[in-house]
Amino acid sequence: QVQPVESGGGLVQAGGSLRLSCAASRLTFSRNTMGWFRQAPGKEREFVAQISGSGGVAYYADSVKGRFTISRDNGQNTMYLQMNSLKPEDTAVYYCARRRTFRAGFSPGEFDSWGQGTQVTVSS
Repeated sequence: QVQPVESGGGLVQAGGSLRLSCAASRLTFSRNTMGWFRQAPGKEREFVAQISGSGGVAYYADSVKGRFTISRDNGQNTMYLQMNSLKPEDTAVYYCARRRTFRAGFSPGEFDSWGQGTQVTVSS
C-alpha cells in the first residue's frame, strides 16, 4: 500500500513557523480522519492534532493548542500542519497517519498508514 509522504520540515529558530504537508493516496485520504504525531529521540510517539474527514472538526494536544493549526485539502489529498510560535520542545520527527478506529482517544494504535516522517528542529 502507498504510504503518506510528509514534507516541509526543517530547521527554524524558536518563535518561528513551519508548515508541514502530508500527501496521501486517495484511498488513504478520502473520507478518513487524519492525524499528526511527533516523536523525539528516546520518547514515545505523541499525538499532535487530528482533523475529521470533512475538515470541520479538529483536536489538538494541549502542548500545541493555540500554536498549531491542522487543515486539509481533500481535492489534493493533502493534510497540513501550520506550526507557529515554535519552541525547542517541538523538535521531533513529525508523522501523518490515518485514523483506523472510531473510538475516542489519540494513541498511535488508533492510526495506521504512517508516513516516514519529516524532521522539525527548533533551535534557541
